[in-house]
Parts: sequence; structure tokens; C-alpha cells
Amino acid sequence: MNHPRRLVDALLRVRAFSTLRFREYRLLWFGQAFGSMGTLMDEVTRGWLIYELTDSVVQLGLVRGVMVIPYVLLAPFAGSAADRYSRKAQLMIAQLANVVVYAVTAALVLTGNILPWHVYVMAFLAASAQVFQQPARASMVSGSVPREYLTNAIGFNSLMFNVSRAAGPALAGALIVVFGTGGAFAVQALFLLTAVFFTLPLRPAPHPPRSGSAGSESFFTSILEGWKFSWRNQSVRAALGCVMLASFFIVPFTTLLPVFARDLLKVGAQGQGLLLTGMGVGAFFSAALVASAGHRLPRGLMMLVGGVCYGLSVVLFAASPWYVLSIVAMVAAGLSHVYCNVLVNTIVQTYSPAEFRGRTMALFGMHQAVITVGATVYGLLSTVEGVRWAVALMGAVGILSMFALNFTMPGAKRIR
Repeated sequence: MNHPRRLVDALLRVRAFSTLRFREYRLLWFGQAFGSMGTLMDEVTRGWLIYELTDSVVQLGLVRGVMVIPYVLLAPFAGSAADRYSRKAQLMIAQLANVVVYAVTAALVLTGNILPWHVYVMAFLAASAQVFQQPARASMVSGSVPREYLTNAIGFNSLMFNVSRAAGPALAGALIVVFGTGGAFAVQALFLLTAVFFTLPLRPAPHPPRSGSAGSESFFTSILEGWKFSWRNQSVRAALGCVMLASFFIVPFTTLLPVFARDLLKVGAQGQGLLLTGMGVGAFFSAALVASAGHRLPRGLMMLVGGVCYGLSVVLFAASPWYVLSIVAMVAAGLSHVYCNVLVNTIVQTYSPAEFRGRTMALFGMHQAVITVGATVYGLLSTVEGVRWAVALMGAVGILSMFALNFTMPGAKRIR
């Protein structure tokens, strides 16, 4: 009779799961789990829908590009709002906005009234809601666990995200086969609504003390104050520099995976899927390691090592003539990506005072836009130098950028 209870107690004694003992973190974690499933399904459903409507590969890329615009235009305002107003209210409103977007899209598809411009508008609105969720949720996570558990909490979030990244698109594909894209969007709306129900019981946290700019000055002044703080604080500047450099030079290599799979490795779409699975497996184990032992890691040093290893794995992937070796390189890339990203996230949150945390996490979220810019550079380089050389060159420059960061900011590797 007591076996399930004893099993739960045993799991909660494991460092990776121990963060679930804290009520506020537990609610945030379950809310993000359902929210991530809904938004990650969107990678399949929205692309499938626009391709059904237009049969255009160009529009398939454009609809994804539209979703980057809010990260550039709105992320600074989202971060400032998280530092000025109730973070719980901001998170709930953004989640409800996503519910409405997905529900309206489902209704338009199911009634046969969907048009391509609807897809673009809904993509922009969905991404805008995501932009406002990110700094509010991240700031709340920092306050939901003791400081010594923060690395484990962020690692456990990453573990959940990587499970959702594998399960969400797969579920979307299955739902499209059975119910069409309208049914898939309806399920996405249901997932986000469930996330709202987990957010609702959260206790209103004491609002961080307001700096003058965050309280009575304009949003623009508040944003500038956040940027100034991020630049002046060496730990935050080093972490943001690391993630931006990796996002520009290293992360976008996956854009060219179809070329490797079809033309260079000759393994087709199924082979590309296995390459991505390999990266997902590496990411999963890396997140599990950080969730379990992240509190004992020298964060700054491992952040830089993770960036260097990420670049090395990309160079290896570019040079690999064998499919098995390419999968090994993808596993290494997944390991390094999560290792670097989680530790950057932890450093930014740890070294940002509560009154600036929304703005610094909004800057962290802008690396999504940097990835898109980097992907464009990858594409241009590949037309000039060829795909293998483009990926190898960008990966090598990414490695050098990590050494340059260490050279110009020698204190970075000593961040705890």
C-alpha cells in the first residue's frame, strides 16, 4: 500500500528531482511542461499548414522567420514589464493569449476558412506571447528554489524541455494524420490552457524592489538601465556573450542538415531524423547530468568548455564522411549545447538582482533571433564555399570566439 509513497520519497531525495519538493517550482515546472508541449507541437503543425495551403518551400521558411521578429522587437519590453509588474499576471496573460491564438487557428482550419495570411498573423501573435512568457517564468523560477538549488532546477527544466522537444512534434504528426491540422491546433490550445491552471495557484511573490527606471521612468529608460546593468556586471556580460557567440557561429548548423542527409551522407529523410534523434539523446543526458550534479560544477569554466566542445563537435560533423561518425558528432553536439546553455541561463539568473532579472532574461531570450541571423550566414557561406566548408568554418570560428571571450574576460572561467 505504501510502495508508491516510498518510491516518490526516494525520488525526491535524488538531487535532480529534489527541486520538485518546492511547491512554487513544482507548479512552474508542470506549467512549463504542458506549455512546452503545446508550443513545440507548433513547429510541425504551422509548417504543415502553410505547406498545405501554398505548396511553397519559400513560404515554409518565411512563416518560421516571421516568428523571430517579436524576439527582436518585443523582448526588451517583455523583460522590462517583468521587472515592473506582476510576473505571475504577465505569465498567465501570455499563456491565455497563446490559448486564444491556437483556438482561433483551429477554428479557422476546421471551418475551412483558413488563408495563408492568417497563418502569418497567428505565427507572429503566438511568438509574441512566447516572448512575454520567457522572462516572467525564468524570473519566477529563480525565486521558487533556494539559491543552491538553482542550477539543478534549470537543468531539470531543460530535461523536461528536451523530452517535450522529442514528444511534441511526434504527437503533432500523429494528430495531423488522424484529425488534421485543425485537431492538432485544438490540442495545442488545450495544453496551454492546462498550463494556465498550473500557473493560477502560484502565490503572488513579493515584487522585487524597483529601481527608479523600473518604477516611474519610461519603458525605454528601463530597458536602457537593464542593458547597462548587463554590460557592467562581468558575470552576466560573459554569460550573455557566450550564448550569443554560440548562437551565431555554432547552433545554426542544423539548418543545413537536409543537405548533409540527402546529398552528402546519402541517408535521406529518415537518416536526417536519426541525426536529430542523436542530438536529442545527447541533450537529454546532458540535462540529466546538470540536473543531478550542476550545483557542484564550476559554472563559468564549464560554460566555456561546453562552447568549445560544441564547436569541435560541429567541425567533426562537417568533416565526417561516415554516417555513424556523424551520429556520434550529433550526440556530442547535443551534450555540449545543453551543457553550455543551461549554465549560461544559471549564471545570468544567479548574478542578476531580482529587480533586473526580467530584463537580463529577456536579453538571454534574444539569442533566438541571433540563431536566425547565423542561419542566414550559413546559407550564404554554403553557396560560396560549399556546405562542408561553411559548417566547418563557422564551427572553427565559434571555437576561437570562446577562446577570445576567455582572453578578453579572464574572470569568466572563475564564475561559480
